[in-house]
Amino acid sequence: KMQTVVFLFNTISIITNPILNHHCTAVRHAPIVLQQIRESRFAKVSEISPGARYRQMKADSIPFYEGRKIGALNTLKTQLRNVGKRQVVLITGASSGLGLYCVQKLLEGHAEKYFVICAVREPKKMHAAAEAAGIDRNDYAATELQLASFQSVKDLASDLKKSLPGGRLDRLVCNAAVYLPTDPKPRFTDDNYEMSLQVNHLGHFLLVQLLLSAVQKAKEGRVCIVGSVTGNKNTVAGSLVKPVADVGKLEGLKAGPGQEMVDGAQFYGAKAYKDAKALNMMTVLELHRRLHEKTGVVFNSMYPGCIAMTSLFREKREWFRYFFFPTLMKAIGSYVTQGEAGQRLASVITDDATKKSGVYWSWNGDAKYMGMGNAGGSGGEIFENEFSGMVRDEQLGKLAWKYSMEAVKDFL
Repeated sequence: KMQTVVFLFNTISIITNPILNHHCTAVRHAPIVLQQIRESRFAKVSEISPGARYRQMKADSIPFYEGRKIGALNTLKTQLRNVGKRQVVLITGASSGLGLYCVQKLLEGHAEKYFVICAVREPKKMHAAAEAAGIDRNDYAATELQLASFQSVKDLASDLKKSLPGGRLDRLVCNAAVYLPTDPKPRFTDDNYEMSLQVNHLGHFLLVQLLLSAVQKAKEGRVCIVGSVTGNKNTVAGSLVKPVADVGKLEGLKAGPGQEMVDGAQFYGAKAYKDAKALNMMTVLELHRRLHEKTGVVFNSMYPGCIAMTSLFREKREWFRYFFFPTLMKAIGSYVTQGEAGQRLASVITDDATKKSGVYWSWNGDAKYMGMGNAGGSGGEIFENEFSGMVRDEQLGKLAWKYSMEAVKDFL
C-alpha cells in the first residue's frame, strides 16, 4: 500500500510541476484518456483562466484596494448590534471553501453562543453565499478585507476597534489564501510583495498585530492560523510532492518589496504557496513563544485534511481539479469534504480540548496507514501533530518575525 502511495505522489509531482506544464508539450497537452474523461462529465466545466481578473487589474493600473467604501464603518456598526452577549469570531476568507463551511458549522446549533465577522474581498458575495447556506443575517457581519493591501488590513482593524462591543474579539481565524501554481511569472500586491507571500502570510501577520489587543480583552482569546501539510516537510505531501517548501535563510523576505520568492530565488508559483504556509506555522510558534505567557492568548495552527474540491485550487487546470486530484486523495485516504473540514476548524477555535497553545492540530482519519505525521482524510481523532524542523527552528522563527515586522511597520 505504501509503495502505491509513493508511486502516486511521484506521479502527481511530475504531472503538476508548473515548469513542466509550461515547457513540456507532452505534459501541456492532456493525454487522450484525460480528454475523454473530461468530455464525459455530465456538465461541462469551463477552464478557469489563471488569475485573469487580477492580472488585468494590474495591467490597467487598478489597485486591489481603493479605500474603505463610503458608509463601511456605519454598516459594520449596524451589523454588530446583533452581537448581544455572544462571543465574536473573525474569519478571513469566509465567503467560500473552508472559511464558509467553518462559519456554517460554527453557527449550526450554536448561533446563541457565537457571532461571526466575515472578512472577505467581496461582502456582496459573502451575503449571497450565506443565504445559499441558510446562514441567518443576524448571526454574522460581512466586511471588506483585501489582504493584497496593507492599508486595507489597517482600515479594517481601525473600524473593528471602533465597532466591537467592549472592544473585544474572542477568536481570530486567519484562513484566507491564494494558490497560484500555474503563474509563469509573479504578480505583485499593492505593496509590491509577491501575491502568495502577502495574502497568505504578511497580510495576516499584520492583522494579528493590529487586533491582538482586542483578542486580549476576551476571557479566553484564541488566534488560529490555518496551516498545511505542504508547508511541513516532515510529511509525505510536504516532502515527496515537488516543489518542497524551503524558505532558505529568508533572503527574499529580508530584501523586501519586489522579491519573487521568500528565499530570494526565481519565481515558482507552487513553492511560493508552500513557503507562505510554512511562514504561517512559523508565525504561530513565534507568537506562542513571545506572547502566550504574557497575554494568555492561545495561538495555534491546524490542518483540516485535503479538501480536494475547495476553490483554493481554482487556478489548477480543469482535469486536475475535477479528476486527478480528488481521485488521488481518495486513493490514499486523505480526502475530506468541505463540511467536515469546516467542522474541524470550528472545533479548533471553540473546543476545550484545543485550548493548548503552540500546537499544530490534525486528524488522521482514513490516512492512518501513512503514519501519524501524515494526517488527513475523513474521520479519526484529533491529535497534536509535529511541525517540521524548519518550522520549529527558533532562529529562523525570530528572523521571520523580524523581517515580517519590517515589512508591515508603516501600518502598525
